[in-house]
Amino acid sequence: MDKLVIATRQSKLALWQSEYIKARLQEQYPNMEVELKTFSTKADKILDVPLAKIGGKGLFTKELEIALLNKEADIAVHSLKDVPVEFEEGFVLAALTKRFDPRDALLSEKYSSFEDLPKGAVVGTTSLRRRLEIMLQRPDIELKDLRGNINTRIAKLKAGEYDAIILAATGVQKLQIEDEVKYFVPISTDIMIPSMGQATLGIETLDNPQLVELLSFLNDKNAVIESTVERAFVRTLEGGCQVPIGVKATIIDDKSIRVQAIVGMPDGSETISEDITASIDNYENIGQNLAQVFIDQGAKELLARAEEIAFK
Repeated sequence: MDKLVIATRQSKLALWQSEYIKARLQEQYPNMEVELKTFSTKADKILDVPLAKIGGKGLFTKELEIALLNKEADIAVHSLKDVPVEFEEGFVLAALTKRFDPRDALLSEKYSSFEDLPKGAVVGTTSLRRRLEIMLQRPDIELKDLRGNINTRIAKLKAGEYDAIILAATGVQKLQIEDEVKYFVPISTDIMIPSMGQATLGIETLDNPQLVELLSFLNDKNAVIESTVERAFVRTLEGGCQVPIGVKATIIDDKSIRVQAIVGMPDGSETISEDITASIDNYENIGQNLAQVFIDQGAKELLARAEEIAFK
């Protein structure tokens, strides 16, 4: 291929991610022309409603997929956590890049940790998963919806609308804006389990073997293993991107992998969680097997109730 067009969202973070892939492609194929084309997705346009209420799947990806179908672009670069676990026919996840920092982070002008937050402090997040995990730490604080891109969210924090906000650490780090707030504190995955695929980039294409082969150099073996476990867990639970599910697979060494997972009600009143270590040889089945353990404990009913509350 002489030319490759990347479909991307217009946010600074999406553009950073697409530029990162563009640079990797040009390094690998010096004679190839790589162009970025921007599109606006449904989730970018509706900013006054929590994502869970707009409908969970494909909010950040649908318009980019249409661009691929219409041959306006060859590949789409996504944050893997936004990519539905089931693909429409004809689309494939062609590559998964090396994972950046998978943790969530606390940002605040006044407080350096969950423990420091005073009773009744206002914390900003719209994610049902983060709400659940914050409530387990600090049931005495007030949660307030927070939408918009990273820069908008930080501006709201600095304007005093929140005592703290929770964001994915990787986005802040990629844009190098950690210093814009007094405290930027990544949170251990032992305290807040991230969403599936957090901090991994997924490259989506139409099912074209030649193009998939061309992109194969972008695949990171560890990211592929971890993401396979996490996505299989969510797929088996039949949970979308907007339900309260945290799952993080971490490769310990060449023999074993740790998986932390949690589902529950957004208010923290009911949870199911597990923290297991399994053989890496079996990684393709671990997510599904763990999800079955959750299902046996009533996870599907729990998630159905959580979703009902979220959509009210």
